Amino acid sequence: MSIKIKDLPEAERPYEKLELYGEKTLSNAELLAIIIKTGTKEETSVQIAQRILALNQNSNDDTLSFLKDLSLEDLKEIKGIGKVKAIQLKAICELATRMTKPSNYKKIKIKSQQDIAKICLEEFQGEKREIGRVYYLNVKNIIIKQEDVAIGGTSHVNISIKEIVARAVAVRAVKIILVHNHPSGDSTPSKQDITFTDCLYNAAKLLNIDLIDHIIVANREYTSVYSYIENKVQEIKYRK
Repeated sequence: MSIKIKDLPEAERPYEKLELYGEKTLSNAELLAIIIKTGTKEETSVQIAQRILALNQNSNDDTLSFLKDLSLEDLKEIKGIGKVKAIQLKAICELATRMTKPSNYKKIKIKSQQDIAKICLEEFQGEKREIGRVYYLNVKNIIIKQEDVAIGGTSHVNISIKEIVARAVAVRAVKIILVHNHPSGDSTPSKQDITFTDCLYNAAKLLNIDLIDHIIVANREYTSVYSYIENKVQEIKYRK
């Protein structure tokens, strides 16, 4: 029979440990155990949490980003995790994702590639689908709207140039930045990425809209398509 949480020394119980020493002293398993609350006759909540963490198939990544890829069904297959606990875990994952988003992106002024990358890197971290996102800016490079324009599979996404340009006109944006992710972990632009960038640049230009850049993010790195094809585009248009 497994030892129960209440039988542990007070300083080793997740709830009491957090109260005494703060949340940063807890391991990932202990933090998950607080959400799980109760164990089974065979295992404590910490042991159940450790089995959840063992589902991370990437041994080189000790973050918890894999959790958001687990479905309710995946979680419910774990002994000790029923429907309610599975829902609670999914809710916590979504809260964590939303907490990484800027509280008021509309006041953010974009002055460099790093500015837009800083916004996106955390939001795309661990994302298994390829997502196309557009940031619409005013003449002062301040974001007036952001929008996911396409959600694809693990290796491709179909983004509509017509939709991007039409939306820019609708919100009266004079500049746009396209961002998409590579779930593969390699931010190097593909031939399709380069071709699409050229087409979008030319289509936007016809309506006096500047495509400032196309940023590709992968894990915690990013690549500017403009920088990558610097011989084709002479200047990255970050103008004040």
